[in-house]
Amino acid sequence: MSDLRFQAKKAQLTEIPRPRRAEGQWALGYTEPLNKNEQSKKDDDPLNVRDRILYTYSKRGFDSIDPADLRGRFRWMGLYTQRKPGIDGGKTAALDEEELDDRYFMLRVRSDGKLLSPAAVRALGSIGVDFARDTADVTDRENIQYHWIEIENVPAIWERLDEVGLHSMEACGDSPRPFLGSPVAGVAADEIIDGTSALAEIERRYLNNPEFSNFPRKFKTALTGHPSMDVSPETNDVSFVGTVHPEHGPGFDVWVGGGLSTNPMLAQKLGVWVPLDAVPDVWAGVAGIFRDYGYRRLRSRARLKFLVADWGVEKFREVLENEYLGRQLVSLDSPAAPVGYRDHIGVHEQKDGDRYIGIAPTAGRVSGTLLVQLADLMEQYGVTGARLTPYQKIVLIGVAPETVEELLDRLDTIGLSGRPSGWRRNTMACTGIEFCKLAIVDTKERARKLVDELERRFPALDTPISINVNGCPNACARTQVADIGLKGQLVMDDDGNQVEGFQVHLGGATGLHAAFGRKLRAHKITSAGLDDYVTNVVTNFLADRSDGETFAAWAARADDDLLRGDKTVETVG
Repeated sequence: MSDLRFQAKKAQLTEIPRPRRAEGQWALGYTEPLNKNEQSKKDDDPLNVRDRILYTYSKRGFDSIDPADLRGRFRWMGLYTQRKPGIDGGKTAALDEEELDDRYFMLRVRSDGKLLSPAAVRALGSIGVDFARDTADVTDRENIQYHWIEIENVPAIWERLDEVGLHSMEACGDSPRPFLGSPVAGVAADEIIDGTSALAEIERRYLNNPEFSNFPRKFKTALTGHPSMDVSPETNDVSFVGTVHPEHGPGFDVWVGGGLSTNPMLAQKLGVWVPLDAVPDVWAGVAGIFRDYGYRRLRSRARLKFLVADWGVEKFREVLENEYLGRQLVSLDSPAAPVGYRDHIGVHEQKDGDRYIGIAPTAGRVSGTLLVQLADLMEQYGVTGARLTPYQKIVLIGVAPETVEELLDRLDTIGLSGRPSGWRRNTMACTGIEFCKLAIVDTKERARKLVDELERRFPALDTPISINVNGCPNACARTQVADIGLKGQLVMDDDGNQVEGFQVHLGGATGLHAAFGRKLRAHKITSAGLDDYVTNVVTNFLADRSDGETFAAWAARADDDLLRGDKTVETVG
């Protein structure tokens, strides 16, 4: 271990809470690995695998890959083996990982809030066409995700990415995962502060840096200076949220310890004011606490949220200030949470008089060909660039006002609407069983069919209802904070057969009324019955709501009979 990792320990100024049992915290002296993941990282820094990919594995092929690299260190390069076709969800937890492995890879490419030029969008599309069987998805971490990648082609892909300023470094693994940045940074007329430079500096200093390449588990970052808080700050390990100090001006509050999965927790707010140029130092301090004090014994407790929950936010701030920053942060009440959309769909005026347009792929599913077509339109209409969003959407930046309507029409023809239905706008889905080794059910295709059916059944819905579809309990699609969250699992149908289905979460939200969705006891639905279930619940909401009541507010008070969807209002009572 580097001496830097224990710098805080040596200069300790505060009393550090100690857990009831050894949790593998480095700063408390527990440096011996307590599980195979920690042992693998101690054996060799995962950053070193890049050279082995470039100079050995890509030349000798899949069979030459060391298993410890294949199922571990490759993730630091954005590579996972994908799920072997034909293995049903009932075997996901029963088979060993090597039995689930295909000889192809999923590859995540980071965007980190960057403005993607038309050339960059074209490069991303060409990679899908040339190396990934035309796959490409926009993820809710502002990545482009490919499938069917062969190890022999990875160097060529990296070279193509490098030419347009992109990469896959630490896109997965126990590392600084891809950053979420505001899709409208620097251009939105109502922006509080542009944090683009801070994200770029964090990337420059701390990515591909051995001091920050071995966290207990993933470490998710978000930063926005937009008042809509458009990066889901409630659900990230560390978030920087735009705020204004009455004397010092615009800066950022810091939120820590958010995360979903099987033990969901909303981020806690430090209530501080951090100037733009200090954001990278504060990021390194929070990341350093996680690295040094995070729990490494059990993977299920190895997220920052558990440390924050055990310490409390006041103690966390004290340790951050005394042991990592060496100074006190300026206190300031946290900014009020907003109400309304965060996805920037539609046409909006920029501060320079141009427009930005948010467009909606269905559940994030695009393709290499579609990205190439988008690059063509961007070049034809002089669009400055594009950003990906945390809601599986794309925002086009720098559109001349006189070209907006024609561009919208052209976007519709390729399936990237800037005028989507509420259903298409508000539905997300994770990768699902098609490619993911953790998944139990299909998600992307099921979400697409659900959207098509709901558009037919409710063509003029007058209020937003979000639907997030997840293939397993890990909540990559933020199941617990959607109006209707669907967690994939196997369920019994009416004939006693085990089939794909979902546990339902109802009334989750972020923003002003942030909360986790309500679960009903023993309530499961089959995938085949999903269209009718959602139809019945929405019908009940529309009939039973009060004036101006949101779906989340209604779901919190509605009778179980209305939420179970077995009956509609007309048949209840």
